[in-house]
Amino acid sequence: MNRRKFIGMAGGTVAAITAVRTFAAEQTGKRPNVLWLIAEDFGQHLGCYGAKDVSTPNLDALAAQGMLFKRFFTTAPVCSPSRSSFITGMYPIAIKCDNHRSKAGPLPKGVRLLTHWLKDAGYFTANIVKMPGNLGIKGKGKIDWNFERPENPYDSSDWSDLKSHQPFYAQMNFGETHRVYNAPKHADPAKVEIPPYYPDHPVTREDWAKYLDSATELDRKIGLVLKQLEDDGLADNTVVAFFGDNGQSHVRGKQFVYDEGLLVPFIMRWPKKFPIPANFKPGTVSSQLLETIDLTATTLAIAGAAKPAKMQGQVFLGPNTEPPKQYVFGARSRCDETVMRLRSARDVRYRYIRNFMPEVPFFAPNEYKAREYPVWNLMKQLHVEGKLTPVQELLFQPHQPPEELYDLEADPYEINNIVSSSQPEHQAALERLRKALAEWRKVVGDTDYPEPEPKATKADDQSKKK
Repeated sequence: MNRRKFIGMAGGTVAAITAVRTFAAEQTGKRPNVLWLIAEDFGQHLGCYGAKDVSTPNLDALAAQGMLFKRFFTTAPVCSPSRSSFITGMYPIAIKCDNHRSKAGPLPKGVRLLTHWLKDAGYFTANIVKMPGNLGIKGKGKIDWNFERPENPYDSSDWSDLKSHQPFYAQMNFGETHRVYNAPKHADPAKVEIPPYYPDHPVTREDWAKYLDSATELDRKIGLVLKQLEDDGLADNTVVAFFGDNGQSHVRGKQFVYDEGLLVPFIMRWPKKFPIPANFKPGTVSSQLLETIDLTATTLAIAGAAKPAKMQGQVFLGPNTEPPKQYVFGARSRCDETVMRLRSARDVRYRYIRNFMPEVPFFAPNEYKAREYPVWNLMKQLHVEGKLTPVQELLFQPHQPPEELYDLEADPYEINNIVSSSQPEHQAALERLRKALAEWRKVVGDTDYPEPEPKATKADDQSKKK
């Protein structure tokens, strides 16, 4: 394994860049603002990605003006480890945040919030909740971190503070595509395209249509935000980045390490008042392998700040661009009450999954999915009735495969596990990805055992004495 592919990983770090050349400061004397627009539980279901039965003119226009990225992945398939990751630029396992909504204690030494690094660089920071009243929208304000919340993570939650506090970094969170869906009807359930691993059933069609309707509503709200950016005279000096916090809110999406759970949309628009950086080509589509933590590192570079020594994300734009990634990685540990240990490595063609608890079935009890995902319960019912197709029945194996390998070119839905294929190219891919995952697990300090018991607090000790 080329160690350069692991630049920035814990245990394999390199020194921070000490002489940072900013994208534009030398020519303009100023630095761009940065605005992150974050959707929840969302796959690449936008018109600009080829999705049908969805209306997304605002995000489609943003992609046409900027760049659309086809291979952009979160590091975890559920919100809290994923968000812990991209706010720090670290893989969740490396900071002990991989178990969903577990409090891992303070961040390790040398790891800080992106917003704190940006404040040191002179940026005003905001997690937008309050928008101008005439818009009729607000940000969700979600953080959902699996570590002790540091003091003063943001300077403001009010959009009106941005114009007078430049340069700024702001993020705005949108919950439309997170369940429960509650958007105006747009898509026709009879016409939506259902992935083959879900039953073609009225319940599935209605649920999928509601998801697409939520994407349409998400686009409407983002259009209002982008228009406000224009009206405030900020659009021409603000980098806009739109992405998802984890994959799609469907049975085999969120919580699982297939593309459905990790592959998210990413669109970036560069502001007109600043020179276009190296590797940014407006109006194009990129197939480069990227992770959300790379956006974290690149945001620091846009601000003219050195990448911290421990930060595991890699800069992908500008004069300090790091070598392209050969692999991206994803991990799922405990989600709610359901303990699994799934680890995955993916390159441009293949996805490899290693399951350290194959005895736990895919449909292990999970109250959240049973409560919020109607297709979860539908599939269990149809399984008992013997009405699922062979592809759908694969999810009801009593044990999950200990290893999985999928050829995304031939099998984009990741249905045909070729881990036992005799084809030389498949075996070569298997060995290569096995090795990459094993090395990555060492670098991030992964373990083979489930979540340890929480450490007793002083209050717990006192209660036991009573």
